[in-house]
Amino acid sequence: MRNSDVVDVLVVGGGHAGCEAALASARLGHSTLLVTGNIDRLAVMSCNPAIGGVGKGHLVKELDVLGGEMGRVADDTGIHFRTLNESRGPAVRATRCQSDMDRYAAMMKRVVMTTPNLRLRQDDVVGLVVVDGRAVGVTTRHGETLHARTVILTTGTFLSGLLHRGSDKIPGGRAGEGPAAGLSSSLAAHGLQIGRLKTGTCPRIDVRSIDLSILEEQRPDLPAPRFSLDHSSPSWAPPLTQVSCFMTRTTTATHNVIREAVSSGRSPLFNGSIDGKGPRYCPSLEDKVIRFPDKDSHQIFLEPHGLDTFEVYPNGLSTSLPPDVQLEFLRTVPGLENVEVTRWGYAVEYDYVEPTQLWPSLQTRTIANLFCAGQINGTTGYEEAAIQGMLAGINAVHLLDDKPAVILRRDQAYLGVLVDDLVTKGTDEPYRMFTSRAEHRLVLREDNVVSRLLEASEAIGLSSAGRRDRAHAFEAAVAAEMRWLKNAKIEASPKTNALLIAAGTSPLTENTTAERLLRRPQLSLAIIKAIAVGADVAFDAAVDVVIDPAVVFHVEVEFKYGGYLDRAKDDVARERALDDEALPEALFSRLSSTTQRLQGISNEVREKLLRLRPQTLGQASRLSGITPAAVGLLAVELRRLRSIEPSSSLSSTAS
Repeated sequence: MRNSDVVDVLVVGGGHAGCEAALASARLGHSTLLVTGNIDRLAVMSCNPAIGGVGKGHLVKELDVLGGEMGRVADDTGIHFRTLNESRGPAVRATRCQSDMDRYAAMMKRVVMTTPNLRLRQDDVVGLVVVDGRAVGVTTRHGETLHARTVILTTGTFLSGLLHRGSDKIPGGRAGEGPAAGLSSSLAAHGLQIGRLKTGTCPRIDVRSIDLSILEEQRPDLPAPRFSLDHSSPSWAPPLTQVSCFMTRTTTATHNVIREAVSSGRSPLFNGSIDGKGPRYCPSLEDKVIRFPDKDSHQIFLEPHGLDTFEVYPNGLSTSLPPDVQLEFLRTVPGLENVEVTRWGYAVEYDYVEPTQLWPSLQTRTIANLFCAGQINGTTGYEEAAIQGMLAGINAVHLLDDKPAVILRRDQAYLGVLVDDLVTKGTDEPYRMFTSRAEHRLVLREDNVVSRLLEASEAIGLSSAGRRDRAHAFEAAVAAEMRWLKNAKIEASPKTNALLIAAGTSPLTENTTAERLLRRPQLSLAIIKAIAVGADVAFDAAVDVVIDPAVVFHVEVEFKYGGYLDRAKDDVARERALDDEALPEALFSRLSSTTQRLQGISNEVREKLLRLRPQTLGQASRLSGITPAAVGLLAVELRRLRSIEPSSSLSSTAS
């Protein structure tokens, strides 16, 4: 690239965040350059071979509706699909698939390399170029300056990455790949606060050395759930062969090996070698054994890497212990007594940018035109990274096109929860998405993701025409079923009552509507349709009456949980009133004034508000340490400002 060339969007890093960021900006019509240390390692799954899960599956489906790529690639390369928490409430049910790791990366790489407006460069970025407070490009290890109108950093675990395995310390972002050296100091020199985190991965083992005959088999779900609207046909089936996973558990002997290694100083996690804080909800095996001494066993999932390999990922055995200790504790696990290791586990420390330095658009507050997405923002996981990457790519384009930033609410999407948590609360440990992080999780379900995000998707314009058409078709099918349920009359006939009794519910004493009948927990939409049409269908065969199970599930949830949903929507409305209250620059000026200080606001609260500059009253209320009394004082001050200031001076400080 000549120094005179300027691209619209320059993306640093080719992981899950980088790929989605580059695809989003290129598909929205802007020249995009993706710079990564190794083009052959695009979209590699460096940890577990899976996409989705509770909270994470919700993110993947949101990404798909908004126009991202991960869900489609996961569907096409999945070898084991399951719906998690199927016996629990609809808010926590989630889709997860085991991926063929090599096929996933190969397919995503093919998409990236064949997308118009998108070019790639294999190089290491060592510095950020800033002119007059704006990011205008990067410098590379080969001495080149790459110029851009916007820059998106998606460096993953590579920012000053350091691998730990026993006493060995190896510079790197993951096994076999060097770190992004120099970029951290460049960011710090430009005023960004840098922190240090830690994550890790499991050893990989040879399936041929595992005694699967004594282990519990976990078969994939049939029919398989799916992530993408591109595969919304009820007849869709995974294109790859489906395989089983297996489950085992650690033992007392396993824990004794761990304790001995820790007590003898052989664990870098406990001997002071690692400074970064690890993930609370995905701890290493050493963490689990030492911090939970009352537990004498932990569950392990044996997950295959793919169809063309004998490697298995023992999910739950993340470790940074020396290789000899890893082999010793592995062989104490049932089924793994003679196991052979193909790759050793390790921990990785890396730098991240404190995310409270970001606007909700993911643009940094102190450097214009610079965006950060993925693990550089303190998150962990492919899914969290990918959806941040897409959002950063969209908002970089919107910045260039002078359009408002895309900012989703907490009641609108898990993406909204994720970003709001990061920019208002920050994190000092790797952030992982859970449904429990959402106060409105009953309205943030997988089954209603189209309803929640279709309007936003169409406004953004990233989703393909085919995907939008399928989204509209889904919504139309749901609306038709809901109209039918509200209008259909069910007679209290002998045939009706016979079917009701067969379904395990009481007979009718008077005519009713299909809607009221569906509220009975024992009844499904299929049974009610069979009753309504008067078909002579036996109870067990009635499921054939309705075709699309995704439509059926969504409709059933909306009616069966109607009362709960109404209350949840009332809660949303009350909280949205706070989020609709934009905090104007005049308020921050009053907070910073030395002569007209806002009475009743403590110095701690004032300093936090001025540092984080929340955009709305709702966002201010979610900052740690901001009391309800302080929120009340801010609301009073807003009303006072409205009475004395023209509306033009009360604009928000959003970016």
